[in-house]
Amino acid sequence: MKKWIWLMVVVLVLVGVLPKMARADEVSELKKQLAELTQRIEQLEARQRLKEKSLEQEIARVAEQKAEAVPVLPDNIKWIENVKISGDLRYRHESIDAESGGDWDQGHNRNRIRARIGIEARVNDETDVIFRLASGSADPVSTNQTLADSFSSKELWLDLAYFDWHPASIKGFNAFGGKMANPFYRVGKNQLIWDSDLNPEGLAANYVMPFGENGKLHLNGGGFWVDESSGGVDTSLWGIQGYLKHNFQNKSYLLGGAGYFDYGNIAGRGDLKNTWNTPWDSTDPSFFGNKATGNTFDSDFDLIEAFAEYGFNAGSMPVTVYGDYVHNTVAATNEDTGWLIGCKFNKAKEPGSWEASYDYRDLEADATLGSFSDSDFKGGGTDGKGHRFGFKYQLHKNVQAALTYFLNERYSDDQDYRRLQADLIYKF
Repeated sequence: MKKWIWLMVVVLVLVGVLPKMARADEVSELKKQLAELTQRIEQLEARQRLKEKSLEQEIARVAEQKAEAVPVLPDNIKWIENVKISGDLRYRHESIDAESGGDWDQGHNRNRIRARIGIEARVNDETDVIFRLASGSADPVSTNQTLADSFSSKELWLDLAYFDWHPASIKGFNAFGGKMANPFYRVGKNQLIWDSDLNPEGLAANYVMPFGENGKLHLNGGGFWVDESSGGVDTSLWGIQGYLKHNFQNKSYLLGGAGYFDYGNIAGRGDLKNTWNTPWDSTDPSFFGNKATGNTFDSDFDLIEAFAEYGFNAGSMPVTVYGDYVHNTVAATNEDTGWLIGCKFNKAKEPGSWEASYDYRDLEADATLGSFSDSDFKGGGTDGKGHRFGFKYQLHKNVQAALTYFLNERYSDDQDYRRLQADLIYKF
């Protein structure tokens, strides 16, 4: 009996102890596996850190090589970094028909080029100087050069040469001196008073200041030497102009302003263009529409100008409408007023884009100085009225094709004038 009792005790002990011994073995095995896994993870992390360090070293090496590959300019020619060069070439075919005595017998076709190259150099943080050479002649309102005269070489002229001072202490202020781009604003870039190629000579300044939350006030002024006389009084031009531009929240804007321009010593003096190469089709190559007695101007010219411009979007298409008015307060005749209205649709900028423009003007004989007004309208100068149609198409980056058509009437002989211009324009 005792034997069986001890046997049962042994069985019960084995039943209670053996499972616990088995579980202890499993736990020990799991701990061993976990230790091995932890060791493997640490090895992988160490390898990853080595790869990251190697990659950072490679990136630094490549960057260093690139930096070494960039050429460093010698100190004596580092000024090149402060110079910008730009220019353009325009090839034009032009067809002109000027009525004479009811017949269209003055038709003329010609091919012309305009070539310009400019340099803008930064002298310091507050001063730039600008130079430009252009084709053409001594005529200040044209840089065209006709392809003629048996393949003869063509001339280049100094078209711009001026400084631009913009002190940091006077924000929005610029002062100019020399032969400069026209400092006066022209709504829609119209040419009622000034031809777009006219670059006056003297001193000028403009100042832009905030006006309200969404507006800016622009002030322009200048004094220019039209003609220097060693034996008499010089001919001069003094002008001041101001306009306010207000931007609306819908990306439209409204602009309006006025100007006053005083020519000194014009009346009674001789032709301003006696040394210029005047166009063959001009109605009056000496005085370009202005009234004259013999070889002297009848009128002086003190001009009052008023202008306005409105820009808005019609869907995704930008549209601009504008108007300009000029009155000569000291004209010797009652032919003393001129006006222009125009519009422009879209903008030729990206390849495949286009723009169209139109204006109509009525410019009486002594409304402004004919020598400086549009050289294409009715053959140049004042004393006429009529339409101008324009179209541009962006062929490629920096390459445009353009068509311009003038349908005008000359007051002097009540005859019509037609001019078609087809252009290819390359810019760089």
